[in-house]
Amino acid sequence: MDKKVVLSGLHHGHRQRMRRRFLEEGLEGFEDHQVLELLLFNVLPRQDTNELAHLLLRRFGGLSAALEADPRDLSSIPGMGEVAASFLTLIPPLTRRYLEDQIAREKPALDDPDKATAYVRALTAGRTEEVFYVLCLDQRARLLFPALLTRGTVNEAHVHPRQVVEVALRHKAVEVILAHNHPSGNLQPSAADRHLTRILMNALVPIGIRLVDHLIASGDRCLSMAREGILGV
Repeated sequence: MDKKVVLSGLHHGHRQRMRRRFLEEGLEGFEDHQVLELLLFNVLPRQDTNELAHLLLRRFGGLSAALEADPRDLSSIPGMGEVAASFLTLIPPLTRRYLEDQIAREKPALDDPDKATAYVRALTAGRTEEVFYVLCLDQRARLLFPALLTRGTVNEAHVHPRQVVEVALRHKAVEVILAHNHPSGNLQPSAADRHLTRILMNALVPIGIRLVDHLIASGDRCLSMAREGILGV
């Protein structure tokens, strides 16, 4: 028998077993390299993805780091290519989109910091750049619209009070929650964060819109300035 055919058959059987296991058990029992394998099955149909998955984990340091890597860096890994790289880097934004849509569909009441921080973690999951959101709420603190105001450095120069006011009025907000992330991993609000919060609070008060909180996310953690007693301080 042709050695290539034997290898191909074994390879195909491995993929079938992995897919069947996922459908029956979910991802809970899978190791990180097996999760990557399962993903790569979809874009590398004739390649042994086990060795490639291990290589990606060694190169980037973990599953989340591999999925958040620059697609150009992923493409440079032997055996990857542009199609596989773009597929893997689609996963974090797709996850955010799914969570955003799931929560928005339910129109949750973000009426306490725990609910609000859970939502903001979903908005910022896997982001490597700073983003600034204005969460527009109705009179019952239900989410009307999560407005992405800016990407990049969050400070007074990039987030203008007029933009926040316009977004809040456009979506008929009664209350707003500000939210941004710190990709650096430092959860504490900077002096610039506090200064910007005060400016935006002062801009919203005259038009009858209450600033409820300013949330800062970093990874799976999130700080509430209202809970910490430093909102507007």
